[in-house]
Amino acid sequence: MHRHTASISLATLCLWAGFCRADLSPTEATIAAAAQKRAPAAEALLERAVNIQSPTENVAGVRAVGDLFAAELARLGMQTRWIDMPAGMHRAGHLVATTNGSKGKRVLMLGHMDTVLSGEPFRREGNIAHGTGSDDMKGGIVVMLLALQAMADAGVLADSRVTVMLTGDEEDVGVPLETSRGPMLELARNSDVLLGFEAAYEGTATIGRRGAGSWTLQTTGETGHSSQIFGTVMGDGAIYEAARILEAFRKELGTERYLTINPSVIVGGTTANMNDIAGSAAGKTNVIAPAAIVRGDIRFISIEQERSARERMQAIVARHAPRTGATLVFHESYPAMTPTPGNEALLAQLDAASRDLGQGPVEALDPGKRGAGDIGFVSHLAPGLDGLGSAGGKNAHAPGEYTDIASLLPMARRTAILLHRLGR
Repeated sequence: MHRHTASISLATLCLWAGFCRADLSPTEATIAAAAQKRAPAAEALLERAVNIQSPTENVAGVRAVGDLFAAELARLGMQTRWIDMPAGMHRAGHLVATTNGSKGKRVLMLGHMDTVLSGEPFRREGNIAHGTGSDDMKGGIVVMLLALQAMADAGVLADSRVTVMLTGDEEDVGVPLETSRGPMLELARNSDVLLGFEAAYEGTATIGRRGAGSWTLQTTGETGHSSQIFGTVMGDGAIYEAARILEAFRKELGTERYLTINPSVIVGGTTANMNDIAGSAAGKTNVIAPAAIVRGDIRFISIEQERSARERMQAIVARHAPRTGATLVFHESYPAMTPTPGNEALLAQLDAASRDLGQGPVEALDPGKRGAGDIGFVSHLAPGLDGLGSAGGKNAHAPGEYTDIASLLPMARRTAILLHRLGR
């Protein structure tokens, strides 16, 4: 979720279309060939998935997407089950599928079935697949399935130790978090490797992605005739106090790498009211405003950076301007996926698989280019990678979303070879 995009070069697409390397074992070559045979069906599956409308709040739609993928996973011999959420949470729950093998590392593969928007059906123009959720992240789930299908066709999936978890609320996480993400934490505690299938950037994988949280700032001041502002009786007023705090956020924290603090909505006046996404205010030009409210977000690369930033922000708030007051409240947040040596070692294995397939190197994506995601909740428990899904798209969370169908096969091959090597 929440990411910038990068285009796919013609040279890369030409490279991805072929399979001409001999740096694979006979079994790995069989896996790569099996993926090729499965690719047309995978493209058809993407169309079916995109045509099911599944914004987070459409519980039935998200569940239908899950049922579609559950049937595919069951055909591979995996055991599937739903983890239901409480009815009051208004979330579809999570789909889990597991193999029965006993060899190699225990791998948890993560994806999500929900989308932010709805309404745009699947439409293909050459290799470009348009439609809501095509990029974020039904294309990624199809990559995941295609990799598992190739392994099954090559006879190596059944002995592996793979768990798939597809969440139903990644785009709008259900609260309380201990309920909505508790099952993921439990699965991750029994895993050795974490693989996330959010959309890919060309030639990269994700070893770190920033966490995200939100905050609310409320300021108060004396009210009265505007001619008395800045005086000893009336002071600076609530709006100037809000402005002082926001400017201090920018000046004192705005240059720290991977830390961003964004005030997204602000209201102030004689009266001021705000909910999660909108606000209203009223006042007259000759009256000092006694109230202001600001809502925004904060993004960070580690729990240490988040904690430090919160402390410094609170210290700024506490330096009140004359005759004003202010409170700053932080809300529940997505944890960061902090880069670790374990993640880097796993990236080296993915890079080797990609090179052996003739698909070129895989480098670490700058964590500043990705937003928060599900893997952040569990990344402290095991080495992990994200950004393993379909590639070449843009406009996620916006009209006109698309992904590149030509990326499904090479991304699935790369994942399948990595899984096979982890399973040996």
